[in-house]
Amino acid sequence: MYLYSGSNIMQKNIVVLTGAGMSADSGVKTFRDAGGLWEGHDVMEVASPHGFARNPSLVLDFYNQRRRQLLEVVPNQGHKMLVELERHFKVTVITQNIDDLHERAGSSHVLHLHGELLKVRSTGDETFVLYWKKDLNLGDTCSKGYQLRPHIVWFGEEVPLLSEAAQITATADILIIIGTSMQVYPAASLLYYAKPQIPIYFIDPKPSINELDFDNLTIIEATAAKGVPTLVADLVRKEL
Repeated sequence: MYLYSGSNIMQKNIVVLTGAGMSADSGVKTFRDAGGLWEGHDVMEVASPHGFARNPSLVLDFYNQRRRQLLEVVPNQGHKMLVELERHFKVTVITQNIDDLHERAGSSHVLHLHGELLKVRSTGDETFVLYWKKDLNLGDTCSKGYQLRPHIVWFGEEVPLLSEAAQITATADILIIIGTSMQVYPAASLLYYAKPQIPIYFIDPKPSINELDFDNLTIIEATAAKGVPTLVADLVRKEL
């Protein structure tokens, strides 16, 4: 279960990168369809600063619907088995998802690259962030009178936690990628921060990469709910 270095005992670091496919088995719809639409909307209408400035009511209503949906779903077996993995390894989850299913399942260390649906922030002070489970409407303001907005990283905005995510990825002894194409930047760049030659596992029913793309890459063609339990059992068995 442990790596030994002289008299020191060091637990292996596993970094898990997750995308929309991680939550698909919970009933959370993936980000957008093949036509580039998200729930029937052009993504730039509902996921960009320009869209919010042009039609804030539409954007707020869109995320209100997503928030209501999130409160109706539960973590799937993939989420739960990542928690089981913590019993044997040091596990950090870096997710592109804005849901809280990793946390609800019990994962201890989760970094949300693209923000969190159950949080809102001030349009006048981005450090003013509130936990928020109800609908967000025009007229809901921070203490300084600024309109509140979803705490989401929209297209055209910087990803403030990207540097931290890269540093975490660089510490990985094992890298697991679940339910994401790893072809959308800047999140896709995280793969290249991993140390050379470490084992990389890619879980997706329709993998966008193949085992010739990277050294020590193993592909598991399965959904998160099916593929993660299989991988976790294998990793634990190897360590015991």
